[in-house]
Amino acid sequence: MTARSPYIQNVRDLVRHPGEMRERSQDVVVPEHFGEGMVSVREGAPLHLELKLESLHEGVLASGSVTTTAEGECALCLAPVSIPLDVEFAELFGYPAEEPFDHQLDGDLLDLEPVVRDAVVLALPFRPECVDGCEDLELGPGVSLVRADAPEEPRADPRWAALQGYTAGNDNTEKR
Repeated sequence: MTARSPYIQNVRDLVRHPGEMRERSQDVVVPEHFGEGMVSVREGAPLHLELKLESLHEGVLASGSVTTTAEGECALCLAPVSIPLDVEFAELFGYPAEEPFDHQLDGDLLDLEPVVRDAVVLALPFRPECVDGCEDLELGPGVSLVRADAPEEPRADPRWAALQGYTAGNDNTEKR
């Protein structure tokens, strides 16, 4: 654990003082992207943390919310989308050499990075879509990707206009 990480919290005033509580607000620049796939929180994106740190007999309870914006592509039309996220989290950081917890205090420090990352990544939509719905995508005459309307009368290609009157039964060639 490096003290330079923006997710490291010094909880010296809370360690082994059950009943003590501190609230903190913190703005963080995301050091590396969160998430994979069609949408993620990009590296360098702003992340706002509202923290509540409470001392308990077993350790320090870190709870709060994360506010950020995820960027990516719509799953339907591949247009760029921006999705605001407001995610809550709560995790108990246990004291070392006591009951094993998923997360442990490292002296007077706790690292919120895995907790924040897990909360944000689990809140990302699997199939992001445009907020106001996708614009209709025309793939050709009468072919719509978004609307399920029955295609209208197909438009004839003007290059084939000379053959429009020709049918298999209207053969002007003589058979010999």
